[in-house]
Amino acid sequence: MKHDGPYTSGVPKLWNATIDAHRNAVREAVLDAAAALVTERGLAAVTMSQIAESSGIGRATLYKYFPDVESILRAWHERQVGAHLAALEQVRASSAAPGAALSSVLHAYGFICHARHGGALAAMLHSDDGLAEAHRRLRDMVTELVAAAASAGEVRGDVPAAELADFCLHALEAARVLESKAAVARLVAVTTAALQPTT
Repeated sequence: MKHDGPYTSGVPKLWNATIDAHRNAVREAVLDAAAALVTERGLAAVTMSQIAESSGIGRATLYKYFPDVESILRAWHERQVGAHLAALEQVRASSAAPGAALSSVLHAYGFICHARHGGALAAMLHSDDGLAEAHRRLRDMVTELVAAAASAGEVRGDVPAAELADFCLHALEAARVLESKAAVARLVAVTTAALQPTT
């Protein structure tokens, strides 16, 4: 029987939206709880039971969402990467001049790398092949910015844009092991200085 209006297959659309919102809220709570526990106790010490208790749901419910701790942490990391890409896109859009946009994005990326440095969790998550698409999007963004800045004469044009983008991203990954924000700022300055047009 077909239902019109606010009903689909006999189920109110509002009810479906409420269920989806609840599922999303549970998922977010699980991800936040797992990340907090790993930060507090270390990667090896966290169990599904602890995550269930910390997030306020039953173990049986937790297993409906995730099969193990590692899958929870990977989902958390994917959420973080998505948020970082969105933030970088906002930074990019805030500057009309290509050189300024490139500099701002590289500066922001350096501090993102610094904020997610260190530990077994970082080593595990950054080796995840499932994040290849996110890295491709990041590389494409920086390559486009470099190409636009080179066309405007604000960045050296003797090296292909894709190669300069790779150089920048790999150089700024070193921010993960730096101890201070001042050190990150110096790294960003050295990296952007290498992009200056040759005379």
